[in-house]
Amino acid sequence: MRIFVNRIYFFMIITDNLLTLFLKTRSDTEEICAPLEIEDYVIQPIVDVSPPKWHLGHTTWFFEEFILSKYAANYQRFHPEYAFVFNSYYESVGKRVVRTDRGNLSRPTVSQVYEYRDYITSHLQAFLEDNEDEKIQELVEIGIHHEKQHQELLITDIKYILGNNPLLPKYNETFTENHTPDHPKKYITIEEGVYDIGHKGIDFCYDNELGVHKVYLEEYTISNKLVSNKEYLSFIEDGGYDNSLFWHAEAWDWVRKEQIKTPLYWHLIEGHYHQYTLQGLKKVNLNAPVTHISYYEAYAFSQWKGERLPTEFEWEVAQSHFEWGHRWEWTESAYAPYPNYKKAAGALGEYNGKFMVNQKVLRGGSVATPQHHTRPTYRNFFHPYLRWQFTGLRLVKDS
Repeated sequence: MRIFVNRIYFFMIITDNLLTLFLKTRSDTEEICAPLEIEDYVIQPIVDVSPPKWHLGHTTWFFEEFILSKYAANYQRFHPEYAFVFNSYYESVGKRVVRTDRGNLSRPTVSQVYEYRDYITSHLQAFLEDNEDEKIQELVEIGIHHEKQHQELLITDIKYILGNNPLLPKYNETFTENHTPDHPKKYITIEEGVYDIGHKGIDFCYDNELGVHKVYLEEYTISNKLVSNKEYLSFIEDGGYDNSLFWHAEAWDWVRKEQIKTPLYWHLIEGHYHQYTLQGLKKVNLNAPVTHISYYEAYAFSQWKGERLPTEFEWEVAQSHFEWGHRWEWTESAYAPYPNYKKAAGALGEYNGKFMVNQKVLRGGSVATPQHHTRPTYRNFFHPYLRWQFTGLRLVKDS
């Protein structure tokens, strides 16, 4: 989660449009949860996956904590302990339930969490109808994008919850994961030069996309298509997971310790690879982009192929030449601040700056990313071993 706003952002959305976006975002989150059974809401299989019930509460707490409790006159909190239950990483806000214990929260109940959502939504709606303060509106928009981030996490977390159920149950027959481009693969040459990097517009962005700076790039060629399941299967069948020469030392330790042999959710059944999807178990679509791989695996594949991953700057400069947005794309860049980056004061300044260590940058978006929530300068970031997100890779050749 990256909780921030463009510091040069000039607020242009009128209150009615902001309120519409807020209400639509709240509704979209609940629509994601609609196919779930009540038992699905509380499960936390691993530390990186939060229960759907917690996501519903946390995104609600954000609006209560940072807007209603601070700016709405005579506002009464819905429950005195919900800030403790639904805070995430905001150390400066107060104590919170340990992340690993989110799955132990049988109470509050799912129905109580939905009551909490209704309470906050209605109070914030009434508050916005009588308030046109630019600072408040800016905070509301941050909260909206925060909830959109959790919509992406909800989908990926739901998939992990159901995909680790021995019955491999379907989530939704209409959720299509495997967008398959039909254009031929080719490599696009980007000329040597000095390029501007970073967000230039006045529309919403996070502070880690600021400020604009110049980078020098050598000439390179980048694929117009993501690596496919068919290509990745060749890596598997050629012993890619058994050859230490393709892997970083830390990655090789991970492969052996975790006994990794395929992307996440792949199952070898009667000699054929199948993949768990949110539509249930399917044969692997060989033409679809590979997904649910770690940076470790992306790097190893590139070494096997004799190519490499792009840096985040190479990706940003080239992105207008290819289709993107169906897989988060691993890059070779460490997540670090841009020149002159300054972490903002207060609790809302915690999220970006304190995570700028030991993580790799991903660019683009995925099939789980809400519409209009990504842009060419968006910088996602995860630890290199993680693969529960819809992650893929694109290759680069040096000229």
